[in-house]
Amino acid sequence: MLILVVGKHMDVTEAIKTYTEGKCAKLVKHFDGIQQITVRVEQQPHGKGFVAEVNCDVEKHADFIGKADHADLYAAIDDSISKVDRQIVAFKEQLKTGKHHAH
Repeated sequence: MLILVVGKHMDVTEAIKTYTEGKCAKLVKHFDGIQQITVRVEQQPHGKGFVAEVNCDVEKHADFIGKADHADLYAAIDDSISKVDRQIVAFKEQLKTGKHHAH
């Protein structure tokens, strides 16, 4: 399973990469059908904070995507991963109840 951390208008430091990969590991624990997670972090112009977007590629389902902006980069990463996490939990509930139809 691949986790990519991509920066736009900013460098992705080892600390950012390690933090993000650690947070993404939580998603993998919830759902083992994840193929790849791409996290894009972007610094807004004029010091207006950061945007983080998580794109989670899973088997037999459209990608789960979570996007958040925040003055603090780590908070933006947390928020975007939480959004994807909620989508995955809801998807797993659908699988359990048999309401999900494969694409």
